[in-house]
Amino acid sequence: MVRVESDEILMRRVRDGDAAAFDALLARHAEPVRRRLAAIVRDDHWADDLLQEAFLRLWQRAGQWSGSGSVSGWLRRIATNLALNHLRSQRRRPQRPLPGRADAEAGEADWLEDQSAFDPADLLEQAEMLERFRRSVDELPQAKREVLRLVHEEEMDIAAAAAELGIPEGTVKSRLHYSIKRIARELGETE
Repeated sequence: MVRVESDEILMRRVRDGDAAAFDALLARHAEPVRRRLAAIVRDDHWADDLLQEAFLRLWQRAGQWSGSGSVSGWLRRIATNLALNHLRSQRRRPQRPLPGRADAEAGEADWLEDQSAFDPADLLEQAEMLERFRRSVDELPQAKREVLRLVHEEEMDIAAAAAELGIPEGTVKSRLHYSIKRIARELGETE
């Protein structure tokens, strides 16, 4: 029987420079971290680059992991911070088509334009919507907020969330349904 080491044990080994332990963490967490990055930056190429950067930081900064939280949570926080920094830098330095190329090859330089450079009114509307969403989540009862966090932030399936909380799967489903319906209603997105 093959013994599967916990993330915590693997992380201790990574701190000691164990490349095999790093490879095991990479194999275990690369896909969920990549999905998270792609959801934030909405670009597969950038998600791949940021995934490499996230795992490079895990390797270089393994000694900074305190051991108090999960390795996957710590890694997701690194990845999220990298993605948000990437988006901020894209807004500060939007990409523009190369001069003279758009006329010669009409449409080919369109991919260089920064699609996230919205006008200020759009950015304000998005910020207000995000704030309303955060308030709606904060106003949920603790038990329902915890289910929402596990399923959407930690990317757990219903069974894993139920096991984590020590409650039946049906309870997780009903709390999740309640939370999503309430947030949608508060944001005015229901019929």
